[in-house]
Amino acid sequence: MLNWLRRVTATGNAARLMHNIYSFPPIENASAERLILGSMPGKASLSAQQYYAHPRNHFWDFMSSILGVEVSLPYALRCRALVERRIALWDVLKVCTRSSSLDSDIDESSIVANDFHTFLSEHPGIKCIYFNGAKADTIYRRYVLPGLPVHQAAIQTLRLPSTSPANAAIPLAVKLDRWQAITRTA
Repeated sequence: MLNWLRRVTATGNAARLMHNIYSFPPIENASAERLILGSMPGKASLSAQQYYAHPRNHFWDFMSSILGVEVSLPYALRCRALVERRIALWDVLKVCTRSSSLDSDIDESSIVANDFHTFLSEHPGIKCIYFNGAKADTIYRRYVLPGLPVHQAAIQTLRLPSTSPANAAIPLAVKLDRWQAITRTA
């Protein structure tokens, strides 16, 4: 059942109705060596039930350029291609409330992180965690990292620029170059 909450907008002039949203299960297998984390799927992704489904999100374009994962493949085959390359895909958040697709609209008091202690225990080969944007990194460091055992907290991490269309301040070529790190780090 959805937990409906009334929230007042930043201006205080109107009320917005928000509800809990839930992330997807991870795309993974036990041999994963790299983990890419977003914050929480946006509205287009939630509607499609697919990671990075917004047509202007650059994630799958980057996976095509960097790893040769064809954007034209059906979603299930794109996911399989990541798994075959020992890349897992997930979100830091399990549950939150958010009035839009923007990370800045996440209600901090509603945050529930995914269970990374269990995930990392079941995926001992993870050598590096890559954050798709600043919000995923910040939430991980605040809500996940303090609860991890030392050996899991020591896993290398790297913040990458968000692939979201809302992150237009960084030129696309610069973002793509920074995302090349997923082939070099682990």
